[in-house]
Amino acid sequence: MFRVREQIGLNKVFVPRKGEGVAVAVLDTGCAQHPDLHNRIKLFCDFVHGESGIYDDNGHGTHVCGILCGSGAESGGRFAGIAPGVDLIVGKVLDAFGEGTMEQMSAALDWILQCKNRYPIRVLNISIGPGESGNFEKREKLQTHLKKISDRGISVFCAAGNNGPSNASASGLGYDKEIIMVGCHDGNFYKNNLSRCAAYSGRGDINKGIRKPDIVAPGTNIISCNNQFLNRPYISRSGTSMATPIIAGIAALVYSNYPNMSPDDFKKRLLYTARDLGEPWNLQGWGMVSAERILNHGI
Repeated sequence: MFRVREQIGLNKVFVPRKGEGVAVAVLDTGCAQHPDLHNRIKLFCDFVHGESGIYDDNGHGTHVCGILCGSGAESGGRFAGIAPGVDLIVGKVLDAFGEGTMEQMSAALDWILQCKNRYPIRVLNISIGPGESGNFEKREKLQTHLKKISDRGISVFCAAGNNGPSNASASGLGYDKEIIMVGCHDGNFYKNNLSRCAAYSGRGDINKGIRKPDIVAPGTNIISCNNQFLNRPYISRSGTSMATPIIAGIAALVYSNYPNMSPDDFKKRLLYTARDLGEPWNLQGWGMVSAERILNHGI
């Protein structure tokens, strides 16, 4: 995460508020009570097993939450997340094997709409895809839920998925114009590494009227919180799942420091300040996110 903050320019700008006053909803495999996430998880709901405790039997969700808002307490701040001041609203929609159903996802989206009445949710992070079930009716229902959430003033971020590099390989969830689809790219870092995330980041469909993904962020070998933290506090993971909470965390920083900003205005700021990588649009969208430009950009 230290390397990520350097890459996106976050270490170059003074940010008075680190996400305080903003709640971020995360739908994933859950979240462990990692020391770096102490007092961050304000609400947890298990849509898989119906357990009442806070847990993560896979680790993916804990890693995502660490990228988003880990304090870095176990690393002297080195592996701190993007917005360590935010509150987390976590819905467990995937099991220990990373599997879930669209029904569980739909129930979780309904839950977020209900939670919006009690918590200042401004951001929703979905670092998972709906799979290739072929059930267009269920997928359309998810899109309707996401549209309702966006209409409530919540910025929605979805991972592009790791099924690239072919055209139209991105996750189907993020194709609505209100949703910000996040791909991953490491810029010149890992340039000669064949396993860099640009090699597999889901591509948009060049034949569609709407171009996706919207934006990219680093995603290779991201070191963040491990759910088995008693044995090993941090672990490295790669993918668009890791890039998505980087963007979601930047959104939380912006909303914390500019609470009156609308999701539409944030999206414009996010895209217009991106750094063009010279890649095809269906890989990079508007380009690499620049936290420095976003946070220094005038209202």
